[in-house]
Amino acid sequence: MADFHQSGVITSLHRLGEPDLIRLERDLVRYSDERPVALVLPSLHSEIHGPALKRIVEELSRVPYLEQCVVSLSGRADAGQFREMVSLFERVRTRSDEPPTIIWNQGPRVEGLFERLRDEGLEAGADGKGRANWIAYGYVLATHRARVVATHDCDILDYGRDLLARLCYPTANPNMGYEFAKGYYSRVSDRMHGRVTRLFMNPLLRAMKSVLGPVPLLDYLESFRYPLAGECSMTTELARANRIPADWGLEVGVLAEVYRNCSLKRVCQVELVENYEHKHQSLSEHDANAGLHRMVRDIAASLIRNLASYGVEFDSGFLNTMIAAYVRTAQDAIARYSDDAKLNGLIFDRHEEEVAVETFAGALRAAGLDFVRDPMGAPQIPNWSRVLSAMPDFLEELATAVETDAAEAARG
Repeated sequence: MADFHQSGVITSLHRLGEPDLIRLERDLVRYSDERPVALVLPSLHSEIHGPALKRIVEELSRVPYLEQCVVSLSGRADAGQFREMVSLFERVRTRSDEPPTIIWNQGPRVEGLFERLRDEGLEAGADGKGRANWIAYGYVLATHRARVVATHDCDILDYGRDLLARLCYPTANPNMGYEFAKGYYSRVSDRMHGRVTRLFMNPLLRAMKSVLGPVPLLDYLESFRYPLAGECSMTTELARANRIPADWGLEVGVLAEVYRNCSLKRVCQVELVENYEHKHQSLSEHDANAGLHRMVRDIAASLIRNLASYGVEFDSGFLNTMIAAYVRTAQDAIARYSDDAKLNGLIFDRHEEEVAVETFAGALRAAGLDFVRDPMGAPQIPNWSRVLSAMPDFLEELATAVETDAAEAARG
């Protein structure tokens, strides 16, 4: 029987039966006049050589309702690599038959704008997914063409355009009234994936609730079935208001900003696909600056700072209690996943799961101690409202910089 249960404080929109892609896209075309949609794709140049991005481009070439497609290219790409990305996306077209806009984040004029922001005390963060998303949202705001902006990763191996249609539908449909939609899905092959969600995020939220008691932010975060998913859609007004981290704390930071800026009635999660496959990060248990080890430390730091902003006090005694509660909760979760895997005939390495929990506990401790030493930590990227308050012409300059860098790169 399909899962239709509503639990938590936000609405869950389920995948009930086979999706009717033709109906979804027909509706989205109709809604496009009132709520035009922009798609933002943060991408590394290295992804051009893998199978995922080629499939994504193939699927997007058949999407009929996009008003804009903005690819934000980062990863220290040079002019030649920028031209490769432009060539790859050549076949994708918007409703007005325009090709996607490729933002060259290492272009001289865009780099110059990042320098100007730093000079104004508005740090846009290091090159990475957070900054790539943020600058692309700025370009969408600068062009005034969209009212909804969706984003997803560029490493989805089994991508289909039904994923995008379901992601956009709740925020693009004017009769539903959602301002933010978060995607969710299962991640299973011959084994369970999603270790950071299964073995860190979910057990940590439960452990924090057991230690702290009722905290509305924790109830909200626990309502998301896959809080670390990279797929979401939102109104452009929300994209203007949100501040986001530049590191791996991006998804948690976005959810926390949505909590601050939205009524919970306007927030939903939507089941995108039955199963989701993308590249898997290594655990890197011996290297705190790589893989899932680094990811968990950034996620923990974002969560701790957001809880502190609501009055939760973090001292060494509380950290010890929280970590002990997390480890116990995560170990209990391993036993449950082991039984689930046995029933479904999946590979399950209990030792690997235990090593992951030990690694994540160390990352959690490091993030907590970092916070005690420096409660402010690395600053979030400022929201676009603040940037425009300090630099009123910045969006117009951004649009010009993106287009000029692209023209010069195209000339070689």
